[in-house]
Amino acid sequence: MLKSIEFNQFTAFEQLKIEFSPGVNIFIGENATGKTHILKAAYAACEFKNEVDLAEKINNVFYPFGKQIGRLVKRSPGESNGHVEVKRKLKKGTASLKLTLSSHAVHPKDAKMSGQSKAWKNDPLKAAYIPVKDMTANAPGFPSLYRAREIHFEEIYDDILRKAFMPRLKGRPEKSRSKLLDNLREAMGGTVVNRGEEFFLRSKQGELEFTLLAEGLRKLGLLWTLIQNGTLLEGSALFWDEPEANLNPKLMKSVVSVLLELQRMGVQVFLATHNYVVLKEFDLQTEELDKVLFHSLFRDKESGEIMASATEDYLSISPHPIGEAYDDLITRDICSQH
Repeated sequence: MLKSIEFNQFTAFEQLKIEFSPGVNIFIGENATGKTHILKAAYAACEFKNEVDLAEKINNVFYPFGKQIGRLVKRSPGESNGHVEVKRKLKKGTASLKLTLSSHAVHPKDAKMSGQSKAWKNDPLKAAYIPVKDMTANAPGFPSLYRAREIHFEEIYDDILRKAFMPRLKGRPEKSRSKLLDNLREAMGGTVVNRGEEFFLRSKQGELEFTLLAEGLRKLGLLWTLIQNGTLLEGSALFWDEPEANLNPKLMKSVVSVLLELQRMGVQVFLATHNYVVLKEFDLQTEELDKVLFHSLFRDKESGEIMASATEDYLSISPHPIGEAYDDLITRDICSQH
């Protein structure tokens, strides 16, 4: 479980520390307040394993121009240094990873890593990152192309396909996982199968290839696949950037229900959203023992730097740009009728 993340002169942030909920973490804020940067940095730390170097992973996940890692340092005149530090709870104790780099650094090897890397690696953490753009319809040939050629895609796209291709777990899924799969099957109108690198939605009407399936339904299919193959089990983490993208608002009730159930199973969830329906569904569906934390990112009026506030109460979100936008829309609609 991730406990916190701290930035100092890293990407969009001058100085920012976020304490995570062990359950669901929902990030809101206007454009360019760093929501996706938080998700990407935290996800990269989850991927730190024996065969994965943290500096290289962060570089591949963010993909700065020319893959020059020093460009991840917040821009300022002259040379400057930045860092990102992630802390997590282990089976025994805690551990942290800190990556420090100079704006003049070119290669990942020029960055410095510190913290309890051995303890972190000895207690690996499964994670999945669902990006805004779905890749399942473009899966055939993409993994081999990505590994053989320099193509301008952040590594999250290759990662999610690699995890989606994992075979399903042996045996019958436990009751909690079966419930999630049933909920998603009902929302999609079928189940997902793959042959080679092709995904299909199997329903009563037959099998429909993902290239002919609505993108919103493909994302539900991807979530179904990650649950079925055991990528998302107790102790894992799910990062989902804009789950509302290309998804009919009517389906958000099912999506939020699944995300809350994942949290009850012990999956830590991180979302970035601009959508009122997503927030309101969490407000309506959250039960007493659920752990949901709303993080609001905003720019300080005086310094212009990004800051954050957090609350477990939907009505206490402040600032609340999504709620303010909908309030303004309703007000203008009422006024237009008089």
